[in-house]
Amino acid sequence: MAKILLVEDDVDIQFTVSTVLTRDMHTVESVGDGIEASDRLLACTYDLIILDLDLPRRNGLQVCRQFRDQGGKTPILMLTAKSTIEEKAGGLDCGADDYLTKPFDTRELQARLRALLRRPSDILQNTVLRYGPLELNTSTRRLSREGEEVYLVPRDFELLEFFMRHPGQVFSTEALLERVWHTDKDVSPDALRSSLKRVRQKIGDTNCSIIENLPKVGYRFQV
Repeated sequence: MAKILLVEDDVDIQFTVSTVLTRDMHTVESVGDGIEASDRLLACTYDLIILDLDLPRRNGLQVCRQFRDQGGKTPILMLTAKSTIEEKAGGLDCGADDYLTKPFDTRELQARLRALLRRPSDILQNTVLRYGPLELNTSTRRLSREGEEVYLVPRDFELLEFFMRHPGQVFSTEALLERVWHTDKDVSPDALRSSLKRVRQKIGDTNCSIIENLPKVGYRFQV
């Protein structure tokens, strides 16, 4: 099922929502303030975000806007105790996908989340991904650079495909190991570094300008 980030400072709501979604077989990570949420979104990747509007240190609108500005495409359901049109419009305009007003019935929350998770992401539906001189065909498992075919071993292909499906987003080492090496429980960071080295050589990324290394943060695909 889905990996969900729950950003909510009310401990009772956080507990209730987390319990319900865990029962639905989702994996839920919970944080209680806006800065912690932004840090988590920078380090990890999620299938869906539940974001409260009124948060300590950084409000939900700021978190949402920053995430979208950084290239984040994960669906966002915003929660708020305010039900004015202005508040809802503000949330949707900054990049939220849906809105739910407190207090709410958890059955409605579950239904809205199911609807968001069903929405196809355009980039996830693409079988041919193109960025700069690179063209990656996920159906034929072929990569070409400036029109010439380049061979990648399966794991390296999967790593490059993951980056190309998430351009501009930052992923920590842990997030990449989880999302690309998800079937290998004991894989070490050295496996990622070796794979990155091979991929960079194959795509001509000698100066690390395509797959950027952000010290103490992670990696970002940028063409």
